[in-house]
Amino acid sequence: MRIDAHQHFWRLSKGFYGWLTPELEAIYADFEPAQMKPLLAAAGIDGTVAVQAAPDMRETEFLLCLAEKNPFIRGVVGWIDMETKEGIAALKRFGRNPLFKGIRPMIQDIMPVTWMLGAKLDPAYRTLIDLGLSFDALVKPLHLDVLAMLLDRYPDLSVIIDHGGKAAIREGLGGAGGFDEWAPKIDRLARFPNVACKLSGLLTEARPGATLDDLAPYLDHLHDAFGASRLMWGSDWPVLLLESDYARWDAMFAEWLSGKPDAARDDIMGGTATRLYRLQ
Repeated sequence: MRIDAHQHFWRLSKGFYGWLTPELEAIYADFEPAQMKPLLAAAGIDGTVAVQAAPDMRETEFLLCLAEKNPFIRGVVGWIDMETKEGIAALKRFGRNPLFKGIRPMIQDIMPVTWMLGAKLDPAYRTLIDLGLSFDALVKPLHLDVLAMLLDRYPDLSVIIDHGGKAAIREGLGGAGGFDEWAPKIDRLARFPNVACKLSGLLTEARPGATLDDLAPYLDHLHDAFGASRLMWGSDWPVLLLESDYARWDAMFAEWLSGKPDAARDDIMGGTATRLYRLQ
């Protein structure tokens, strides 16, 4: 299968999305499966993983409902309150649904940077491990060392780093969060065999109008660090629309993949996601 391992749906009337304001004109609208289907057909994508975009368990229920009605949604990565007993109960309840694949706390927006190491979160991590679910890490470069500490603590936790660890691509080599700061931290994380990474969201971290030349050093480094068997492609649609569109990102990524062996292309474009998210 060819899988888009990272995309979102939202309905503004739900009221879940505090970060989504009218200033984000390109994406301040409803985005639902009917809009996604023609994009997937044009790109030859067989299925997707829908990922949470709001810190609200009701949104997870909304996404699971969409997945049950739209077979191309092969899995859902949701949200639970990791600090409460109610959140753990919800995690166990969601875990009984075969479409539910894991959780994603919005770490990039949470302070302090060490939040993910809090003792209150231990039951959530243990439950994820027990249920065989994944932990999507929405992190920035300043979180990567802390994420390595988390992995030392939970070597059996399946972790998937979103958006390549959100390198500050527009900052170039030496800027804060740019290549020189980001790359060695990625190398450290890649040494953990239970960690994979999504090649998504890179255009929104780059300068407006970025080309493959801007992204290739980061894509190449991630490939060298993780290997194709621990990388997965994602669109980050509709957030992608802030900088580009589905067809352009698909074509840009296909150009980067063109020199890779067939097996590597198959892994990155679906095999890794199918295996690690346990997709039907």
